[in-house]
Amino acid sequence: MIGMLEVQHLDVFYGAVHAVRDVSLTVREGEFVAVIGANGAGKTTLLRTISGLKRPAGGLIQFEGVAVTNLSPDRIVRLGIAHCPEGRRVWPFLTVRENLLLGAFCRKDARGIREDLERVWNYFPRLRERQRQLAGTLSGGEQQMLAIGRALMARPRLLMLDEPSLGLAPVVVQGVAEIIKRINEDGTAVLLVEQNANMALRLASRTYVLEIGKVVREGPSADLAQDESIKAAYLGGGVARAG
Repeated sequence: MIGMLEVQHLDVFYGAVHAVRDVSLTVREGEFVAVIGANGAGKTTLLRTISGLKRPAGGLIQFEGVAVTNLSPDRIVRLGIAHCPEGRRVWPFLTVRENLLLGAFCRKDARGIREDLERVWNYFPRLRERQRQLAGTLSGGEQQMLAIGRALMARPRLLMLDEPSLGLAPVVVQGVAEIIKRINEDGTAVLLVEQNANMALRLASRTYVLEIGKVVREGPSADLAQDESIKAAYLGGGVARAG
């Protein structure tokens, strides 16, 4: 089956460093796919290349049959891919509401923007309470909620998330994970990059394992979660339940 997103034989360099090596990856419509791997495995570079922030040296990226390999980031957003970056990167001196509205920068449908703002408030009631608060004064967990909400304001068909658990307390991670799962269940495809392999394998239906820029394993998350080599390398020897 042809996917909504098709990455084929992707190569990306930073100077002499071969950061992504012959990577192929598929995300089907409505699917939840994860990419796990150690720090420096090439996960962030992969998302930055898909979203047009980094140019590949070779390979092909297609979204819904359209080649996006060399398109600008704003055109890729308009086609339906939103990228929630590592480190959240909210605008600290703008309010929560202003940050969210900037996520809809490429849209002209005022009614749809109001509907999606209400959708974000429903996912993240705390953001509604703090909508007039400066984003820089939010907690780390609230800033992560805001970053995800801002990406949703583009009304994407594919939401790409880069390390949403980074720097968050476990109880906050659990809450963010539940919302990401809801977003997917409501019809948005998700491509999740995570060092927190337990979280990724629990949420995603399929997972790719990236090591030194190459895909070394892929398959159903439930199978990978029970694989002894995956448990030893990424799960601390524990068991992750996929679902």
